[in-house]
Amino acid sequence: MFTASETTATALIALLAVGILAWGFYRARPFGKLGILSWLQSVVLMSPWLLFFGLFAFGIYLNLVSILFLLVASTGLYIFLGNRLRAAGQDAILRERATKMMQEKAESTAKVEEEQPPVTLLKLEPVPLPIPEEDLKTIQGIFGIDTFFATETIAYQEGAIFKGNLRGEPDVVYDRLSASLQERLGDRYRLFLVENPEGKPTIVVLPSSNDPKPATVSQNVLAIVLMVATVATTLETAGLFLGFDFFTHVERFREVLPIASGIWLILGAHEIGHRLLARRYQIRLSLPFFIPSWQISSFGAITRFESLLPNRTVMFDIAIAGPAMGGIVSLLMLVAGLLLSHDGSLFQIPSQFFQGSILVGSLSRALLGTDLHKSIVDVHPLVIIGWLGLVITALNLMPAGQLDGGRIIHAIYGRKVAQRTTIATLILLGIVSIVNPANPITLYWAIVILFLQRNLERPSLNELTEPDDARAALGLLALFLTIATLIPLAPGLAGRLGIGG
Repeated sequence: MFTASETTATALIALLAVGILAWGFYRARPFGKLGILSWLQSVVLMSPWLLFFGLFAFGIYLNLVSILFLLVASTGLYIFLGNRLRAAGQDAILRERATKMMQEKAESTAKVEEEQPPVTLLKLEPVPLPIPEEDLKTIQGIFGIDTFFATETIAYQEGAIFKGNLRGEPDVVYDRLSASLQERLGDRYRLFLVENPEGKPTIVVLPSSNDPKPATVSQNVLAIVLMVATVATTLETAGLFLGFDFFTHVERFREVLPIASGIWLILGAHEIGHRLLARRYQIRLSLPFFIPSWQISSFGAITRFESLLPNRTVMFDIAIAGPAMGGIVSLLMLVAGLLLSHDGSLFQIPSQFFQGSILVGSLSRALLGTDLHKSIVDVHPLVIIGWLGLVITALNLMPAGQLDGGRIIHAIYGRKVAQRTTIATLILLGIVSIVNPANPITLYWAIVILFLQRNLERPSLNELTEPDDARAALGLLALFLTIATLIPLAPGLAGRLGIGG
């Protein structure tokens, strides 16, 4: 039977989900067909998770085949709606473009009849621009009525901002403008296609001297020092799992090495994933700045982009590759450990241990079965290592700042949404730290994000073109798995599922 608190929590979650969908529909209606299609996409993505958690809350456990069917069906429908949305958007763009061209033609004719001086494409501000006049005229020459109709020039840092109207698909226009700029001025300038604070397409041109700089010698030394510190905390964490302090029993190095090696493998797989995709796109990455932790060995690593990103798709691919590889290795270790667990395995842990994560608890219930009814469960060391890897991966997938999760949100939804999710994540971590002061990991991670990772990644060269629907679905799946890893099972629900003595 449900307790009063569980019933209230379930009802509140259901009301919150319905409220979010209703608010989304209310916001989408004024945009007509485009708004409704976009709202339906969000409904399709949320439905499998709402169904999964809803049934889970009532003690109904979906098997793996059912979960995979829901994911495949929702992803297929999401992509179908995305194609319809893009087709409808193309029609709207063509109508808007035709209307603008007719208005501009009428205005141009009226001005000629009034014998006004010819209007130049660019209205230079009286404030002197940092770009040399000759280069500025060359840059002005790349714009046109079929790409970007520039109407105003504003000084910005060491370059200039060009306001105006975009006359085509962002990726096509960007390719044409950047190629023309490269042809005329070589590698001296970089062209960015971004949104201004009002949400309108804007061109920013900056000298190539503003490109990201390689890490300095001192920064590389710091990265190496942090890596050594992480090796030390990993050995200490392995020793604590085995019931002793490694630094007071260094002679037992061989005992901690297998567990520590498993953690290193997960951390290494994560970094290799980032670098494989970065090499594919010819993006330079800094050395990883590992963040050591006494509780879980490491929070992962901070990695800087040392090259400009061409677009948000590249940002997404590089950002998700690390958690994907690290998460897959962790999940395989967890599953292998559960399959290898038997009476007499190395670790004896309380069954309540499996209530600490929805994902781990569900997998453990499926693979260990009635063994979870015991108060103490014997498990293989890979269970501990795999779970630890999933936690590290989930922490890096939190949607904040320059974390992998923050970069994924930035890539899919843009800078404004990424800024909001960063603030929301910090507030949530703060609340959890206050509610559960006995576990300092949340507070430490909030401090790391606040002081080291809160700023968003600098804009891509083409900041307007969004990743495709398949990537958006993959990103939301990663965020869902993050939630499923970090949120614990309620004791009452865990009892109904047979988890706990």
